[in-house]
Amino acid sequence: MTTAAQEWKPTEPVELIATNAPGGGSDRILRLFVKILAKNIPTPASVVNKPGGGGAVSYSYLNQHPGNGHFLVLSSRSMLTNNIAGHGPSYTTLTPVVHLFKEYISVNVKPVSPIRDGKTLIDFMKRDPTAISFGIATSLGAPNHQGVAVALKFAGIDIRKMKNVIFPSGGAASTALLGGHIDVVPISVAFGASLLRNKQVRMIALTSPTRLPGVLANIPTWKEQGYDVDVSTYRFFVGPRGMTPAQIAYWEKTVQHTTQAEEWKKELAENFWQPKIMGNAETMAFLAKDNKEQRDFLSEIGLVK
Repeated sequence: MTTAAQEWKPTEPVELIATNAPGGGSDRILRLFVKILAKNIPTPASVVNKPGGGGAVSYSYLNQHPGNGHFLVLSSRSMLTNNIAGHGPSYTTLTPVVHLFKEYISVNVKPVSPIRDGKTLIDFMKRDPTAISFGIATSLGAPNHQGVAVALKFAGIDIRKMKNVIFPSGGAASTALLGGHIDVVPISVAFGASLLRNKQVRMIALTSPTRLPGVLANIPTWKEQGYDVDVSTYRFFVGPRGMTPAQIAYWEKTVQHTTQAEEWKKELAENFWQPKIMGNAETMAFLAKDNKEQRDFLSEIGLVK
C-alpha cells in the first residue's frame, strides 16, 4: 500500500450513487458491486439512487460534497455525450477515480414484434423514419441511443426523424416495451441478456464487433447484418471535485482489490462485461481522448450544443 493510501480511509458510511432509477444499468451494477466492496472497507456502504437529467442530478449531488471521499458515482460514457449535447457537467469538474469495464449494447423488441432482425428494422425505417418508436435511456446521443442511431445513419436514414421517447432508466424503457408502448429498446447487453433468458424479448442486434458467447451466441451483430457498427459504453467511478491524492489512491487500490474477488469475476462473465481497470491518471487521459471522438460523432448527427 502506498503512503498516500495509508493516510486516508473512510470514517463515515460510503454512498455509491446510481445515475438512474432502480432497475437501471448503474443501479444493477452497483447493487452487485456493493456486496463485495462492503467486505473491503471499514464503514458501511449503500447504493443511493439519484435519477434525472441523464445523470446531471447525481453529479450535482456529488459536488455538494466537495473533497469528500465518501461519495462516488458510477458513471458511464453518457456523462461525456450529455455534456457535449449541452446538459450535465464535464468530467473535468469532478474527479474520475477508477475505470472498471466496458460493455456493448443490445437492440430488443417484443417476441411478437414484426421486426425480426436488424435489417427488418432498417427496412421499416427506410419506408417511414417516424413509424417506429424507440425507448432511450437516458438521453439522446448517449450509448443506448447510438446503439441504433449509428446503424440507421450508416443505412442513410435521417436519424433526426427518429421517434424517441426518453426514459430515466433501461428498466423503465424495457417496462414500456413489454407493455406494448414502445417498439424498440436499446439497452446494455447484460440487461438485454437477462430479459432474453426469461423469453421477454427478441434481441435483433448487438453492437459488438463479433458475436458474444453463452445465451447471446445466436444473436447477430449489426456488422453481420451489413451495417458498420461498433458501439460500447464503459463504467467508471467518479468522485466530487477536490478529492485529495490520498483519497484517490485509497479508492484506486480498494476498487482494484474488490474486482479481484471471484464473485466479481463471475459477474463480469455472466454479464458480458469486459474488464479494464485504470486508475485516475490513465482514466483522465482515456476520457480526454474519447471526449474528442464523441464530440466529432455528435457533431455529425447535429446534437452538439
